[in-house]
Amino acid sequence: MKEKLIIKKLKEDRRNESYTNRGINPIFQLNPKSKILIIGQAPGEKVEETGILFNDKSGENLVKWLGISEDVLHSEDFSIIPMDFYYPGKGKSGDKAPRSFIAKEYHPLLLNELKDIKLTILIGAYAQKFYLKDKFKKNLTETVKSYKEFLPEYFPIVHPSPLNNRWIAKNPFFKEDVLPDLKKIVKMVR
Repeated sequence: MKEKLIIKKLKEDRRNESYTNRGINPIFQLNPKSKILIIGQAPGEKVEETGILFNDKSGENLVKWLGISEDVLHSEDFSIIPMDFYYPGKGKSGDKAPRSFIAKEYHPLLLNELKDIKLTILIGAYAQKFYLKDKFKKNLTETVKSYKEFLPEYFPIVHPSPLNNRWIAKNPFFKEDVLPDLKKIVKMVR
């Protein structure tokens, strides 16, 4: 199923009616030639306004972590598929959780269009729990710490949101071990 048909199906899905009625399109980045796939949480408020994924502080951090530029992130080298294609709204601490039906029903349609993926970067616990299933450790910290177990297919990382700066400070292994390996692997795969 091609991208335009998937978008049409998403817009016609009654569960997305409130977004479609407001003229909000589903947000994802599908490049059939890409070798690296990023699966993140859901678009934030700013991303919903612009329609460009990681067009915010999280994106600034992400490109640094990957060792690339913003232009490269939005080039044919990368595909980005969030766990929800719409901004879910504000929650108590950050944004609300992505709606689960999106990943279950729509991810397989998009993944079917990506034949050359060599690395999938799983951002945050929602993506990690969904894709790693019973291999997900007791929490996000343990999963990210165990990133080598999931290579070469998956590379789990924490969300690059500034809200996670405290987590990063409490877990020095992330900057010392995870990020250097992430940059190295991204460079090799590209």
